[in-house]
Amino acid sequence: MQNDERLSMDAAEATRGNGGDAVRSRRRWPALIAVGAVALTVAGFGASLLIKSPAQAAADSRPPAPSVITAPVEYRTLASSMIIRGTVVAGQSVEITPGGAPDGGSPTVSKLPLKAGDQVRAGRLLVEISGRPVIALQGTVPLYRDLKPGAQGSDVGRLQDALQRLGHSTSPDNRGSYGEGTKAAVTALYEALGYEPVPVGGVDGSATVTSAEAQVTSAERALDDAEDALKIAEADSRSGSGGSATGPGKTAASTAGTVGEKEGSGRDLAILRKTVERAGEDLATAREGLVAARAAAGAMVPSGEVAFLESFPARVQDLPVRLGAKVQGAVMTVAAGPLVVHGYVPDHQKGLIRAGQKAEILSEVNGATATASVRSIATTRTTPRPDGDTQDGQPAGEQAEADGYLMTLAPGRPLEAEWTGRNVRLTVLAATTGGKVLVVPVTAVSAGADGSTAVTVLEDDGRQRRVRVKPGTIGDGHVEVIPLDSGTLGQGDRVVTGVRAGSTGQEGTG
Repeated sequence: MQNDERLSMDAAEATRGNGGDAVRSRRRWPALIAVGAVALTVAGFGASLLIKSPAQAAADSRPPAPSVITAPVEYRTLASSMIIRGTVVAGQSVEITPGGAPDGGSPTVSKLPLKAGDQVRAGRLLVEISGRPVIALQGTVPLYRDLKPGAQGSDVGRLQDALQRLGHSTSPDNRGSYGEGTKAAVTALYEALGYEPVPVGGVDGSATVTSAEAQVTSAERALDDAEDALKIAEADSRSGSGGSATGPGKTAASTAGTVGEKEGSGRDLAILRKTVERAGEDLATAREGLVAARAAAGAMVPSGEVAFLESFPARVQDLPVRLGAKVQGAVMTVAAGPLVVHGYVPDHQKGLIRAGQKAEILSEVNGATATASVRSIATTRTTPRPDGDTQDGQPAGEQAEADGYLMTLAPGRPLEAEWTGRNVRLTVLAATTGGKVLVVPVTAVSAGADGSTAVTVLEDDGRQRRVRVKPGTIGDGHVEVIPLDSGTLGQGDRVVTGVRAGSTGQEGTG
């Protein structure tokens, strides 16, 4: 009985528990329905954005209406620049190529006082070949002949200028005349370096002077002898004439003999006087010959013993020989003169370059810059030469870049020695308007079938009008334009430079 009651009570409690769960379940349903409604609303809104009708999709896929691209007309100075690479080099590069040995043997490097990179000053010994010096002097033109006493010419004048710069006076010689003063200066130059100058005619060069001196002596003696003979003859003539007068005791025969003696004496005197006159002429000629012989004798300057360089200090650029080596070609290359910059202009830009144009040099090693101007532009084209030989007088080291027309730039101020050999960037101002002008982008200018040029101006209301112009300087993507009709184009106007992509996908320019 008790068991039945317990079971009845458990069943009742179970019934009460299930009823509570049912109540809670009925309370959740309204909330779940509300959340679902919100989710469906959001999903529907998203679908409305993603799902379009075929008509709407076609409309959205159409390109926008075409529209023009414009740029403003500017009023400014227009410059055109050209940028190329360049190399800093010495203004002058001289190869030292000595002559043969003085004794006719094989020339040999007998003294080498310098090494590559050393500075060279005027009057210094560059190298000694078979005991003879090669001396550096200041000058612009190489010595092309041996200069000897008595020589005349502009090359003599350049030698005199170089000697005077070193303090060796050439007075009293006139410039361009190799006389006693120049000989003394040449002798002083050689002696300062410990050498004796080469005499004209070699070691036997004084023989000519000695011979001329002997001729003067002989002529002097001949004149003395002739004068003495004349004096004696004149004295005899005077004494004989005193006792030859006729008197009362004289016979006709004696008188005739006396007359014959007088006539013979007169002829002898005439001959002697003529001999004296000719002896005087011979002496004058001999003395003139002695003066000429002495003027032509003395110190000379062999062309192979002097190297003229534009300015100092110079630098030993290359030294391919060693002490004791046999000379075969150049023994040394010396760089002189202020540094310049060489660049090679391409064919299509050659016409833009003229002497005097401004430029800028940029060393990318340290960012240093320098102003410059175009000194010259070659008229013939230079091409690379794989053999390394020089062309147009340029160092072999430039041959790898020698492709175009050689342009030489002169820096506005002297460049320091450390610039030598640097590869630099050159910016050349190829053209400029010289003042403010109207400029438009290059793409704004169009050419008609008749050859006329024009720009298209876009008005504020969207209308377009063409303006005839004359193009001028081009640079930096712009071109100078000169309106052919007054008042039709001004600063701030907008010109058409192109058209945005249209339905055909094409682009155009004005």
